[in-house]
Amino acid sequence: MAEPGRPVRSQGVAGTWPVGRAAPAGGFVPAGFGVWPSIVETLRSWASAEAGAGRLLPWLPVAFGCGIALYFAADHEPVLWVAAVTAAALTIGAVLLRRSRLFGPAIMIAAVAAGFAVATWKTARIAHTVLAKPLYSVSLSGFVETRDIRERTDRFVLRVTAMEAQRSDVRLERVRLSVRKGTAPEVGSFVQLKARLMPPLSPVRPGSYDFSRDMFFQGIGASGFVMGAITASVPPDAGGLKLRYAAFMQGLRDAIDARIRATLDGDNRAIATALLTGRRDAITTPVNDATFISGLGHVLSISG
Repeated sequence: MAEPGRPVRSQGVAGTWPVGRAAPAGGFVPAGFGVWPSIVETLRSWASAEAGAGRLLPWLPVAFGCGIALYFAADHEPVLWVAAVTAAALTIGAVLLRRSRLFGPAIMIAAVAAGFAVATWKTARIAHTVLAKPLYSVSLSGFVETRDIRERTDRFVLRVTAMEAQRSDVRLERVRLSVRKGTAPEVGSFVQLKARLMPPLSPVRPGSYDFSRDMFFQGIGASGFVMGAITASVPPDAGGLKLRYAAFMQGLRDAIDARIRATLDGDNRAIATALLTGRRDAITTPVNDATFISGLGHVLSISG
């Protein structure tokens, strides 16, 4: 019996958690929680729907791109014939399994291998010499393939036919050179000049943009700037159909640019010229900043 003046304490019953609802160590829900099978079944049904008739094809470019990304993530250059044979074998295997339930995974793996093999082949096809150390006062002769008119300086790509450098026997196929604004030679012309050459710029920090990789796949082995005057001379040959096409397209861009400059003025002229010809040198700084702040800078970047 409770004593007078003392509070009455409530009595409780101690017990164990039901066995069927026990949670494993580190778990968040009881073992009998039935949501996980339903989630797995839902994901399985989604995968089956994506692999249905006509729905698997859009995923092939994704798998192909994953193969290309896998190539760039490799620690060293793959062996071309091994990559090609592997891709061919996996493709043949996917064709043989076209009536099997394994056709979906097989064709995806074959697409990844094909992307890896194509990236390996592309690198081997365009392999060229890349400058490893700076060269000073290099004599160059060649054809002008492209010309880029910029805000402060111009630059052009020279397809080298002759190269002379002191204490170096390296021979480059293409170089990208900067010159004073308004002095870049015409596309398709054959010129002689002296230049200072530098190796392609490596990433300034891990994970940043790799300019050297971009230049490699453009066939450019070095960059630099022209020292002295550029002399036009008689070419040793016609330069090829590709060079004549580049010269024609550059002439067409110049004609469009001249027509726009004669019709419009101010920022309207600059933006129209940039969109149609790719020349962005006339865009003022406020307009250029406004386009990038508004999210429209990519339109000018891919124009022309």
